[in-house]
Amino acid sequence: MNQLLIEYLPIVLFIGVAGAMCVAFLLVPLILAPSKPDPEKLSAYECGFNAFGDSRMKFDVRFYLVTLLFIIFDLEVAFLFPWAITLGKTGAFAFWSMMVFLGVLTVGFIYEWKKGALEWE
Repeated sequence: MNQLLIEYLPIVLFIGVAGAMCVAFLLVPLILAPSKPDPEKLSAYECGFNAFGDSRMKFDVRFYLVTLLFIIFDLEVAFLFPWAITLGKTGAFAFWSMMVFLGVLTVGFIYEWKKGALEWE
């Protein structure tokens, strides 16, 4: 049982060091940072002009559409890396499975292109 616990010691040490660093990164700026912000820093926005309109206004649905499309194609890349690393061991079945996956994604991409989802105007 002790041997098993010793094998987990590096993980526990890593978690402990990471936790200590998190606490240090949160506390050090509170202690060392200057606490006299100027009036410009305290203004509502730093973009150069005062706020206009309501902050709870409705957004165009295209913002959400672009976000969803980005997530879909970003996840595709997340699947490609482990597949590419293990392709030598997994063989032809894994290769053709990924080709089917990429084919479905390509069909979806062509569909959204034809529907005009990628056009902003």
